[in-house]
Amino acid sequence: MKKYGAEFFGTFWLVLGGCGSAVLAAAFPGLGIGFAGVALAFGLTVLTMAFAIGHISGCHLNPAVSFGLWAGGRFPGKELLPYIISQVLGAISAGAVLYVIASGQPGFSLSGGFASNGYGAHSPGGYSLLAALVCEVVMTAMFLIVILGATDKRAPQGLAPIAIGLCLTLIHLISIPVTNTSVNPARSTGVAVFAGGWALAQLWLFWVAPIAGGIIGAFIYRWIGATKD
Repeated sequence: MKKYGAEFFGTFWLVLGGCGSAVLAAAFPGLGIGFAGVALAFGLTVLTMAFAIGHISGCHLNPAVSFGLWAGGRFPGKELLPYIISQVLGAISAGAVLYVIASGQPGFSLSGGFASNGYGAHSPGGYSLLAALVCEVVMTAMFLIVILGATDKRAPQGLAPIAIGLCLTLIHLISIPVTNTSVNPARSTGVAVFAGGWALAQLWLFWVAPIAGGIIGAFIYRWIGATKD
């Protein structure tokens, strides 16, 4: 249960820190942090939690990462469901806290999407469903390659959280204009349940594409990272 608790609170921090920066700080008049600030915030949540709970649960914080680690031979299949449930509950709890905070401002409205992920008319840059699908699959695949490589026993020890956090930052810098960046079904769900409407209708993509990408990335790393006995 401690592992599941760690995943709950770790995912809570990721959604509160990342989506919270997007909702509360990205466009603040005169002092907004913009896309770059939001990207950095997501990276920092993973970096800090990797140091805090990596030794407890492995710090997945993401169903796509859990699936990828399973496909990469680093995680037992029997743990997938409880990990994913813990991650989604943590994300929704963070969404609830963020909603309470954000709604304390006069004129607050969910019409801006509440940091939800989307495509077509709901993509920040108006990108199509196909563009969003390809983007999420490729970005998540690359994320898993970095995760598996950085945590390989042959890699420099103790630096994996930095590499993984910076990778997530880079992913956001690339893909916020396309989908508002998911690469994480729990993160997408945590805010979509409050935004409702189109965010829930499009949520399927942000489960299917990241999980597919995570599995693809794991298979790629198993190939390029394989060693001869």
